[in-house]
Amino acid sequence: MKTEIRIAGPAIVEPSATFPRASTDQETLCLWSAYPDDVRPEGIAQSCAGLLSKEELAQWRTFRFDRHRREYLTTRALVRVALSQYHPLAPDAWRFGLNAHGKPYVDPKCGLSFNLSNSPALVVCLIAQGTEVGVDIEPHENAEKIAQLAPEVFSSLELAQLGTLRGAERLDRALSLWTLKEAYIKARGLGLTLSLNRFSFLFGGMEGIRLELDASVQNEPGQGWRFCLLDRAGHRIALMAGLTSDPALQQWEARPVLAPPTRLTFGGERWFPAAEARA
Repeated sequence: MKTEIRIAGPAIVEPSATFPRASTDQETLCLWSAYPDDVRPEGIAQSCAGLLSKEELAQWRTFRFDRHRREYLTTRALVRVALSQYHPLAPDAWRFGLNAHGKPYVDPKCGLSFNLSNSPALVVCLIAQGTEVGVDIEPHENAEKIAQLAPEVFSSLELAQLGTLRGAERLDRALSLWTLKEAYIKARGLGLTLSLNRFSFLFGGMEGIRLELDASVQNEPGQGWRFCLLDRAGHRIALMAGLTSDPALQQWEARPVLAPPTRLTFGGERWFPAAEARA
């Protein structure tokens, strides 16, 4: 039986007067988190749907299972609500385009860049101003599956390091490698044209973790990359930004996605390559 979908009017989250905004004067990244299970109540789901474009609504209707519908709805609502905290545009007014390789961007451009990653239990959105960013999340429970795929998705250099590890340490490394590589590809905006085994994230030494590109892979002129790893709600999160120095990281949580956001104060994140290696 087909379920009837009724769309409520858009629920607008007004920016707080004290909300910290991204600034071109500071290298600041803003990481937003939301949870698909929070949109289970019909009223919240319908309010989120009221923010979506006609194209997004059509896509939402194609999902057969409720968990996938909640994940998609949370993803599209979160990026709209989060962007509206940094630019005077209502959440339902944002429009997006895709580059030649499928990376989304704000259309028309307003100086803000963003990237999304989602799972059935967690959605994240990374926002910056004046630089490209990438983010990827993966549930901890998928580490074994990723480790089994290692020969297909990791470089020979990464495999050599992975081969020296055993047990939980090996699974943890596989999870970190996968999310870092996905975040890098997403930050570059090259999609499947950039093969996973043509660049390496190598652990150890003064850098802590360093990125090495094959000779066949060109970095963007003058582009440096800073990256870090976080754990949240049973997921590994990799952040990637086109910066040459460590950014400040602001973390926000929206529960549910249309509620006033809460500032998270974890702190202590470590950016790579380590600053002391570049001194």
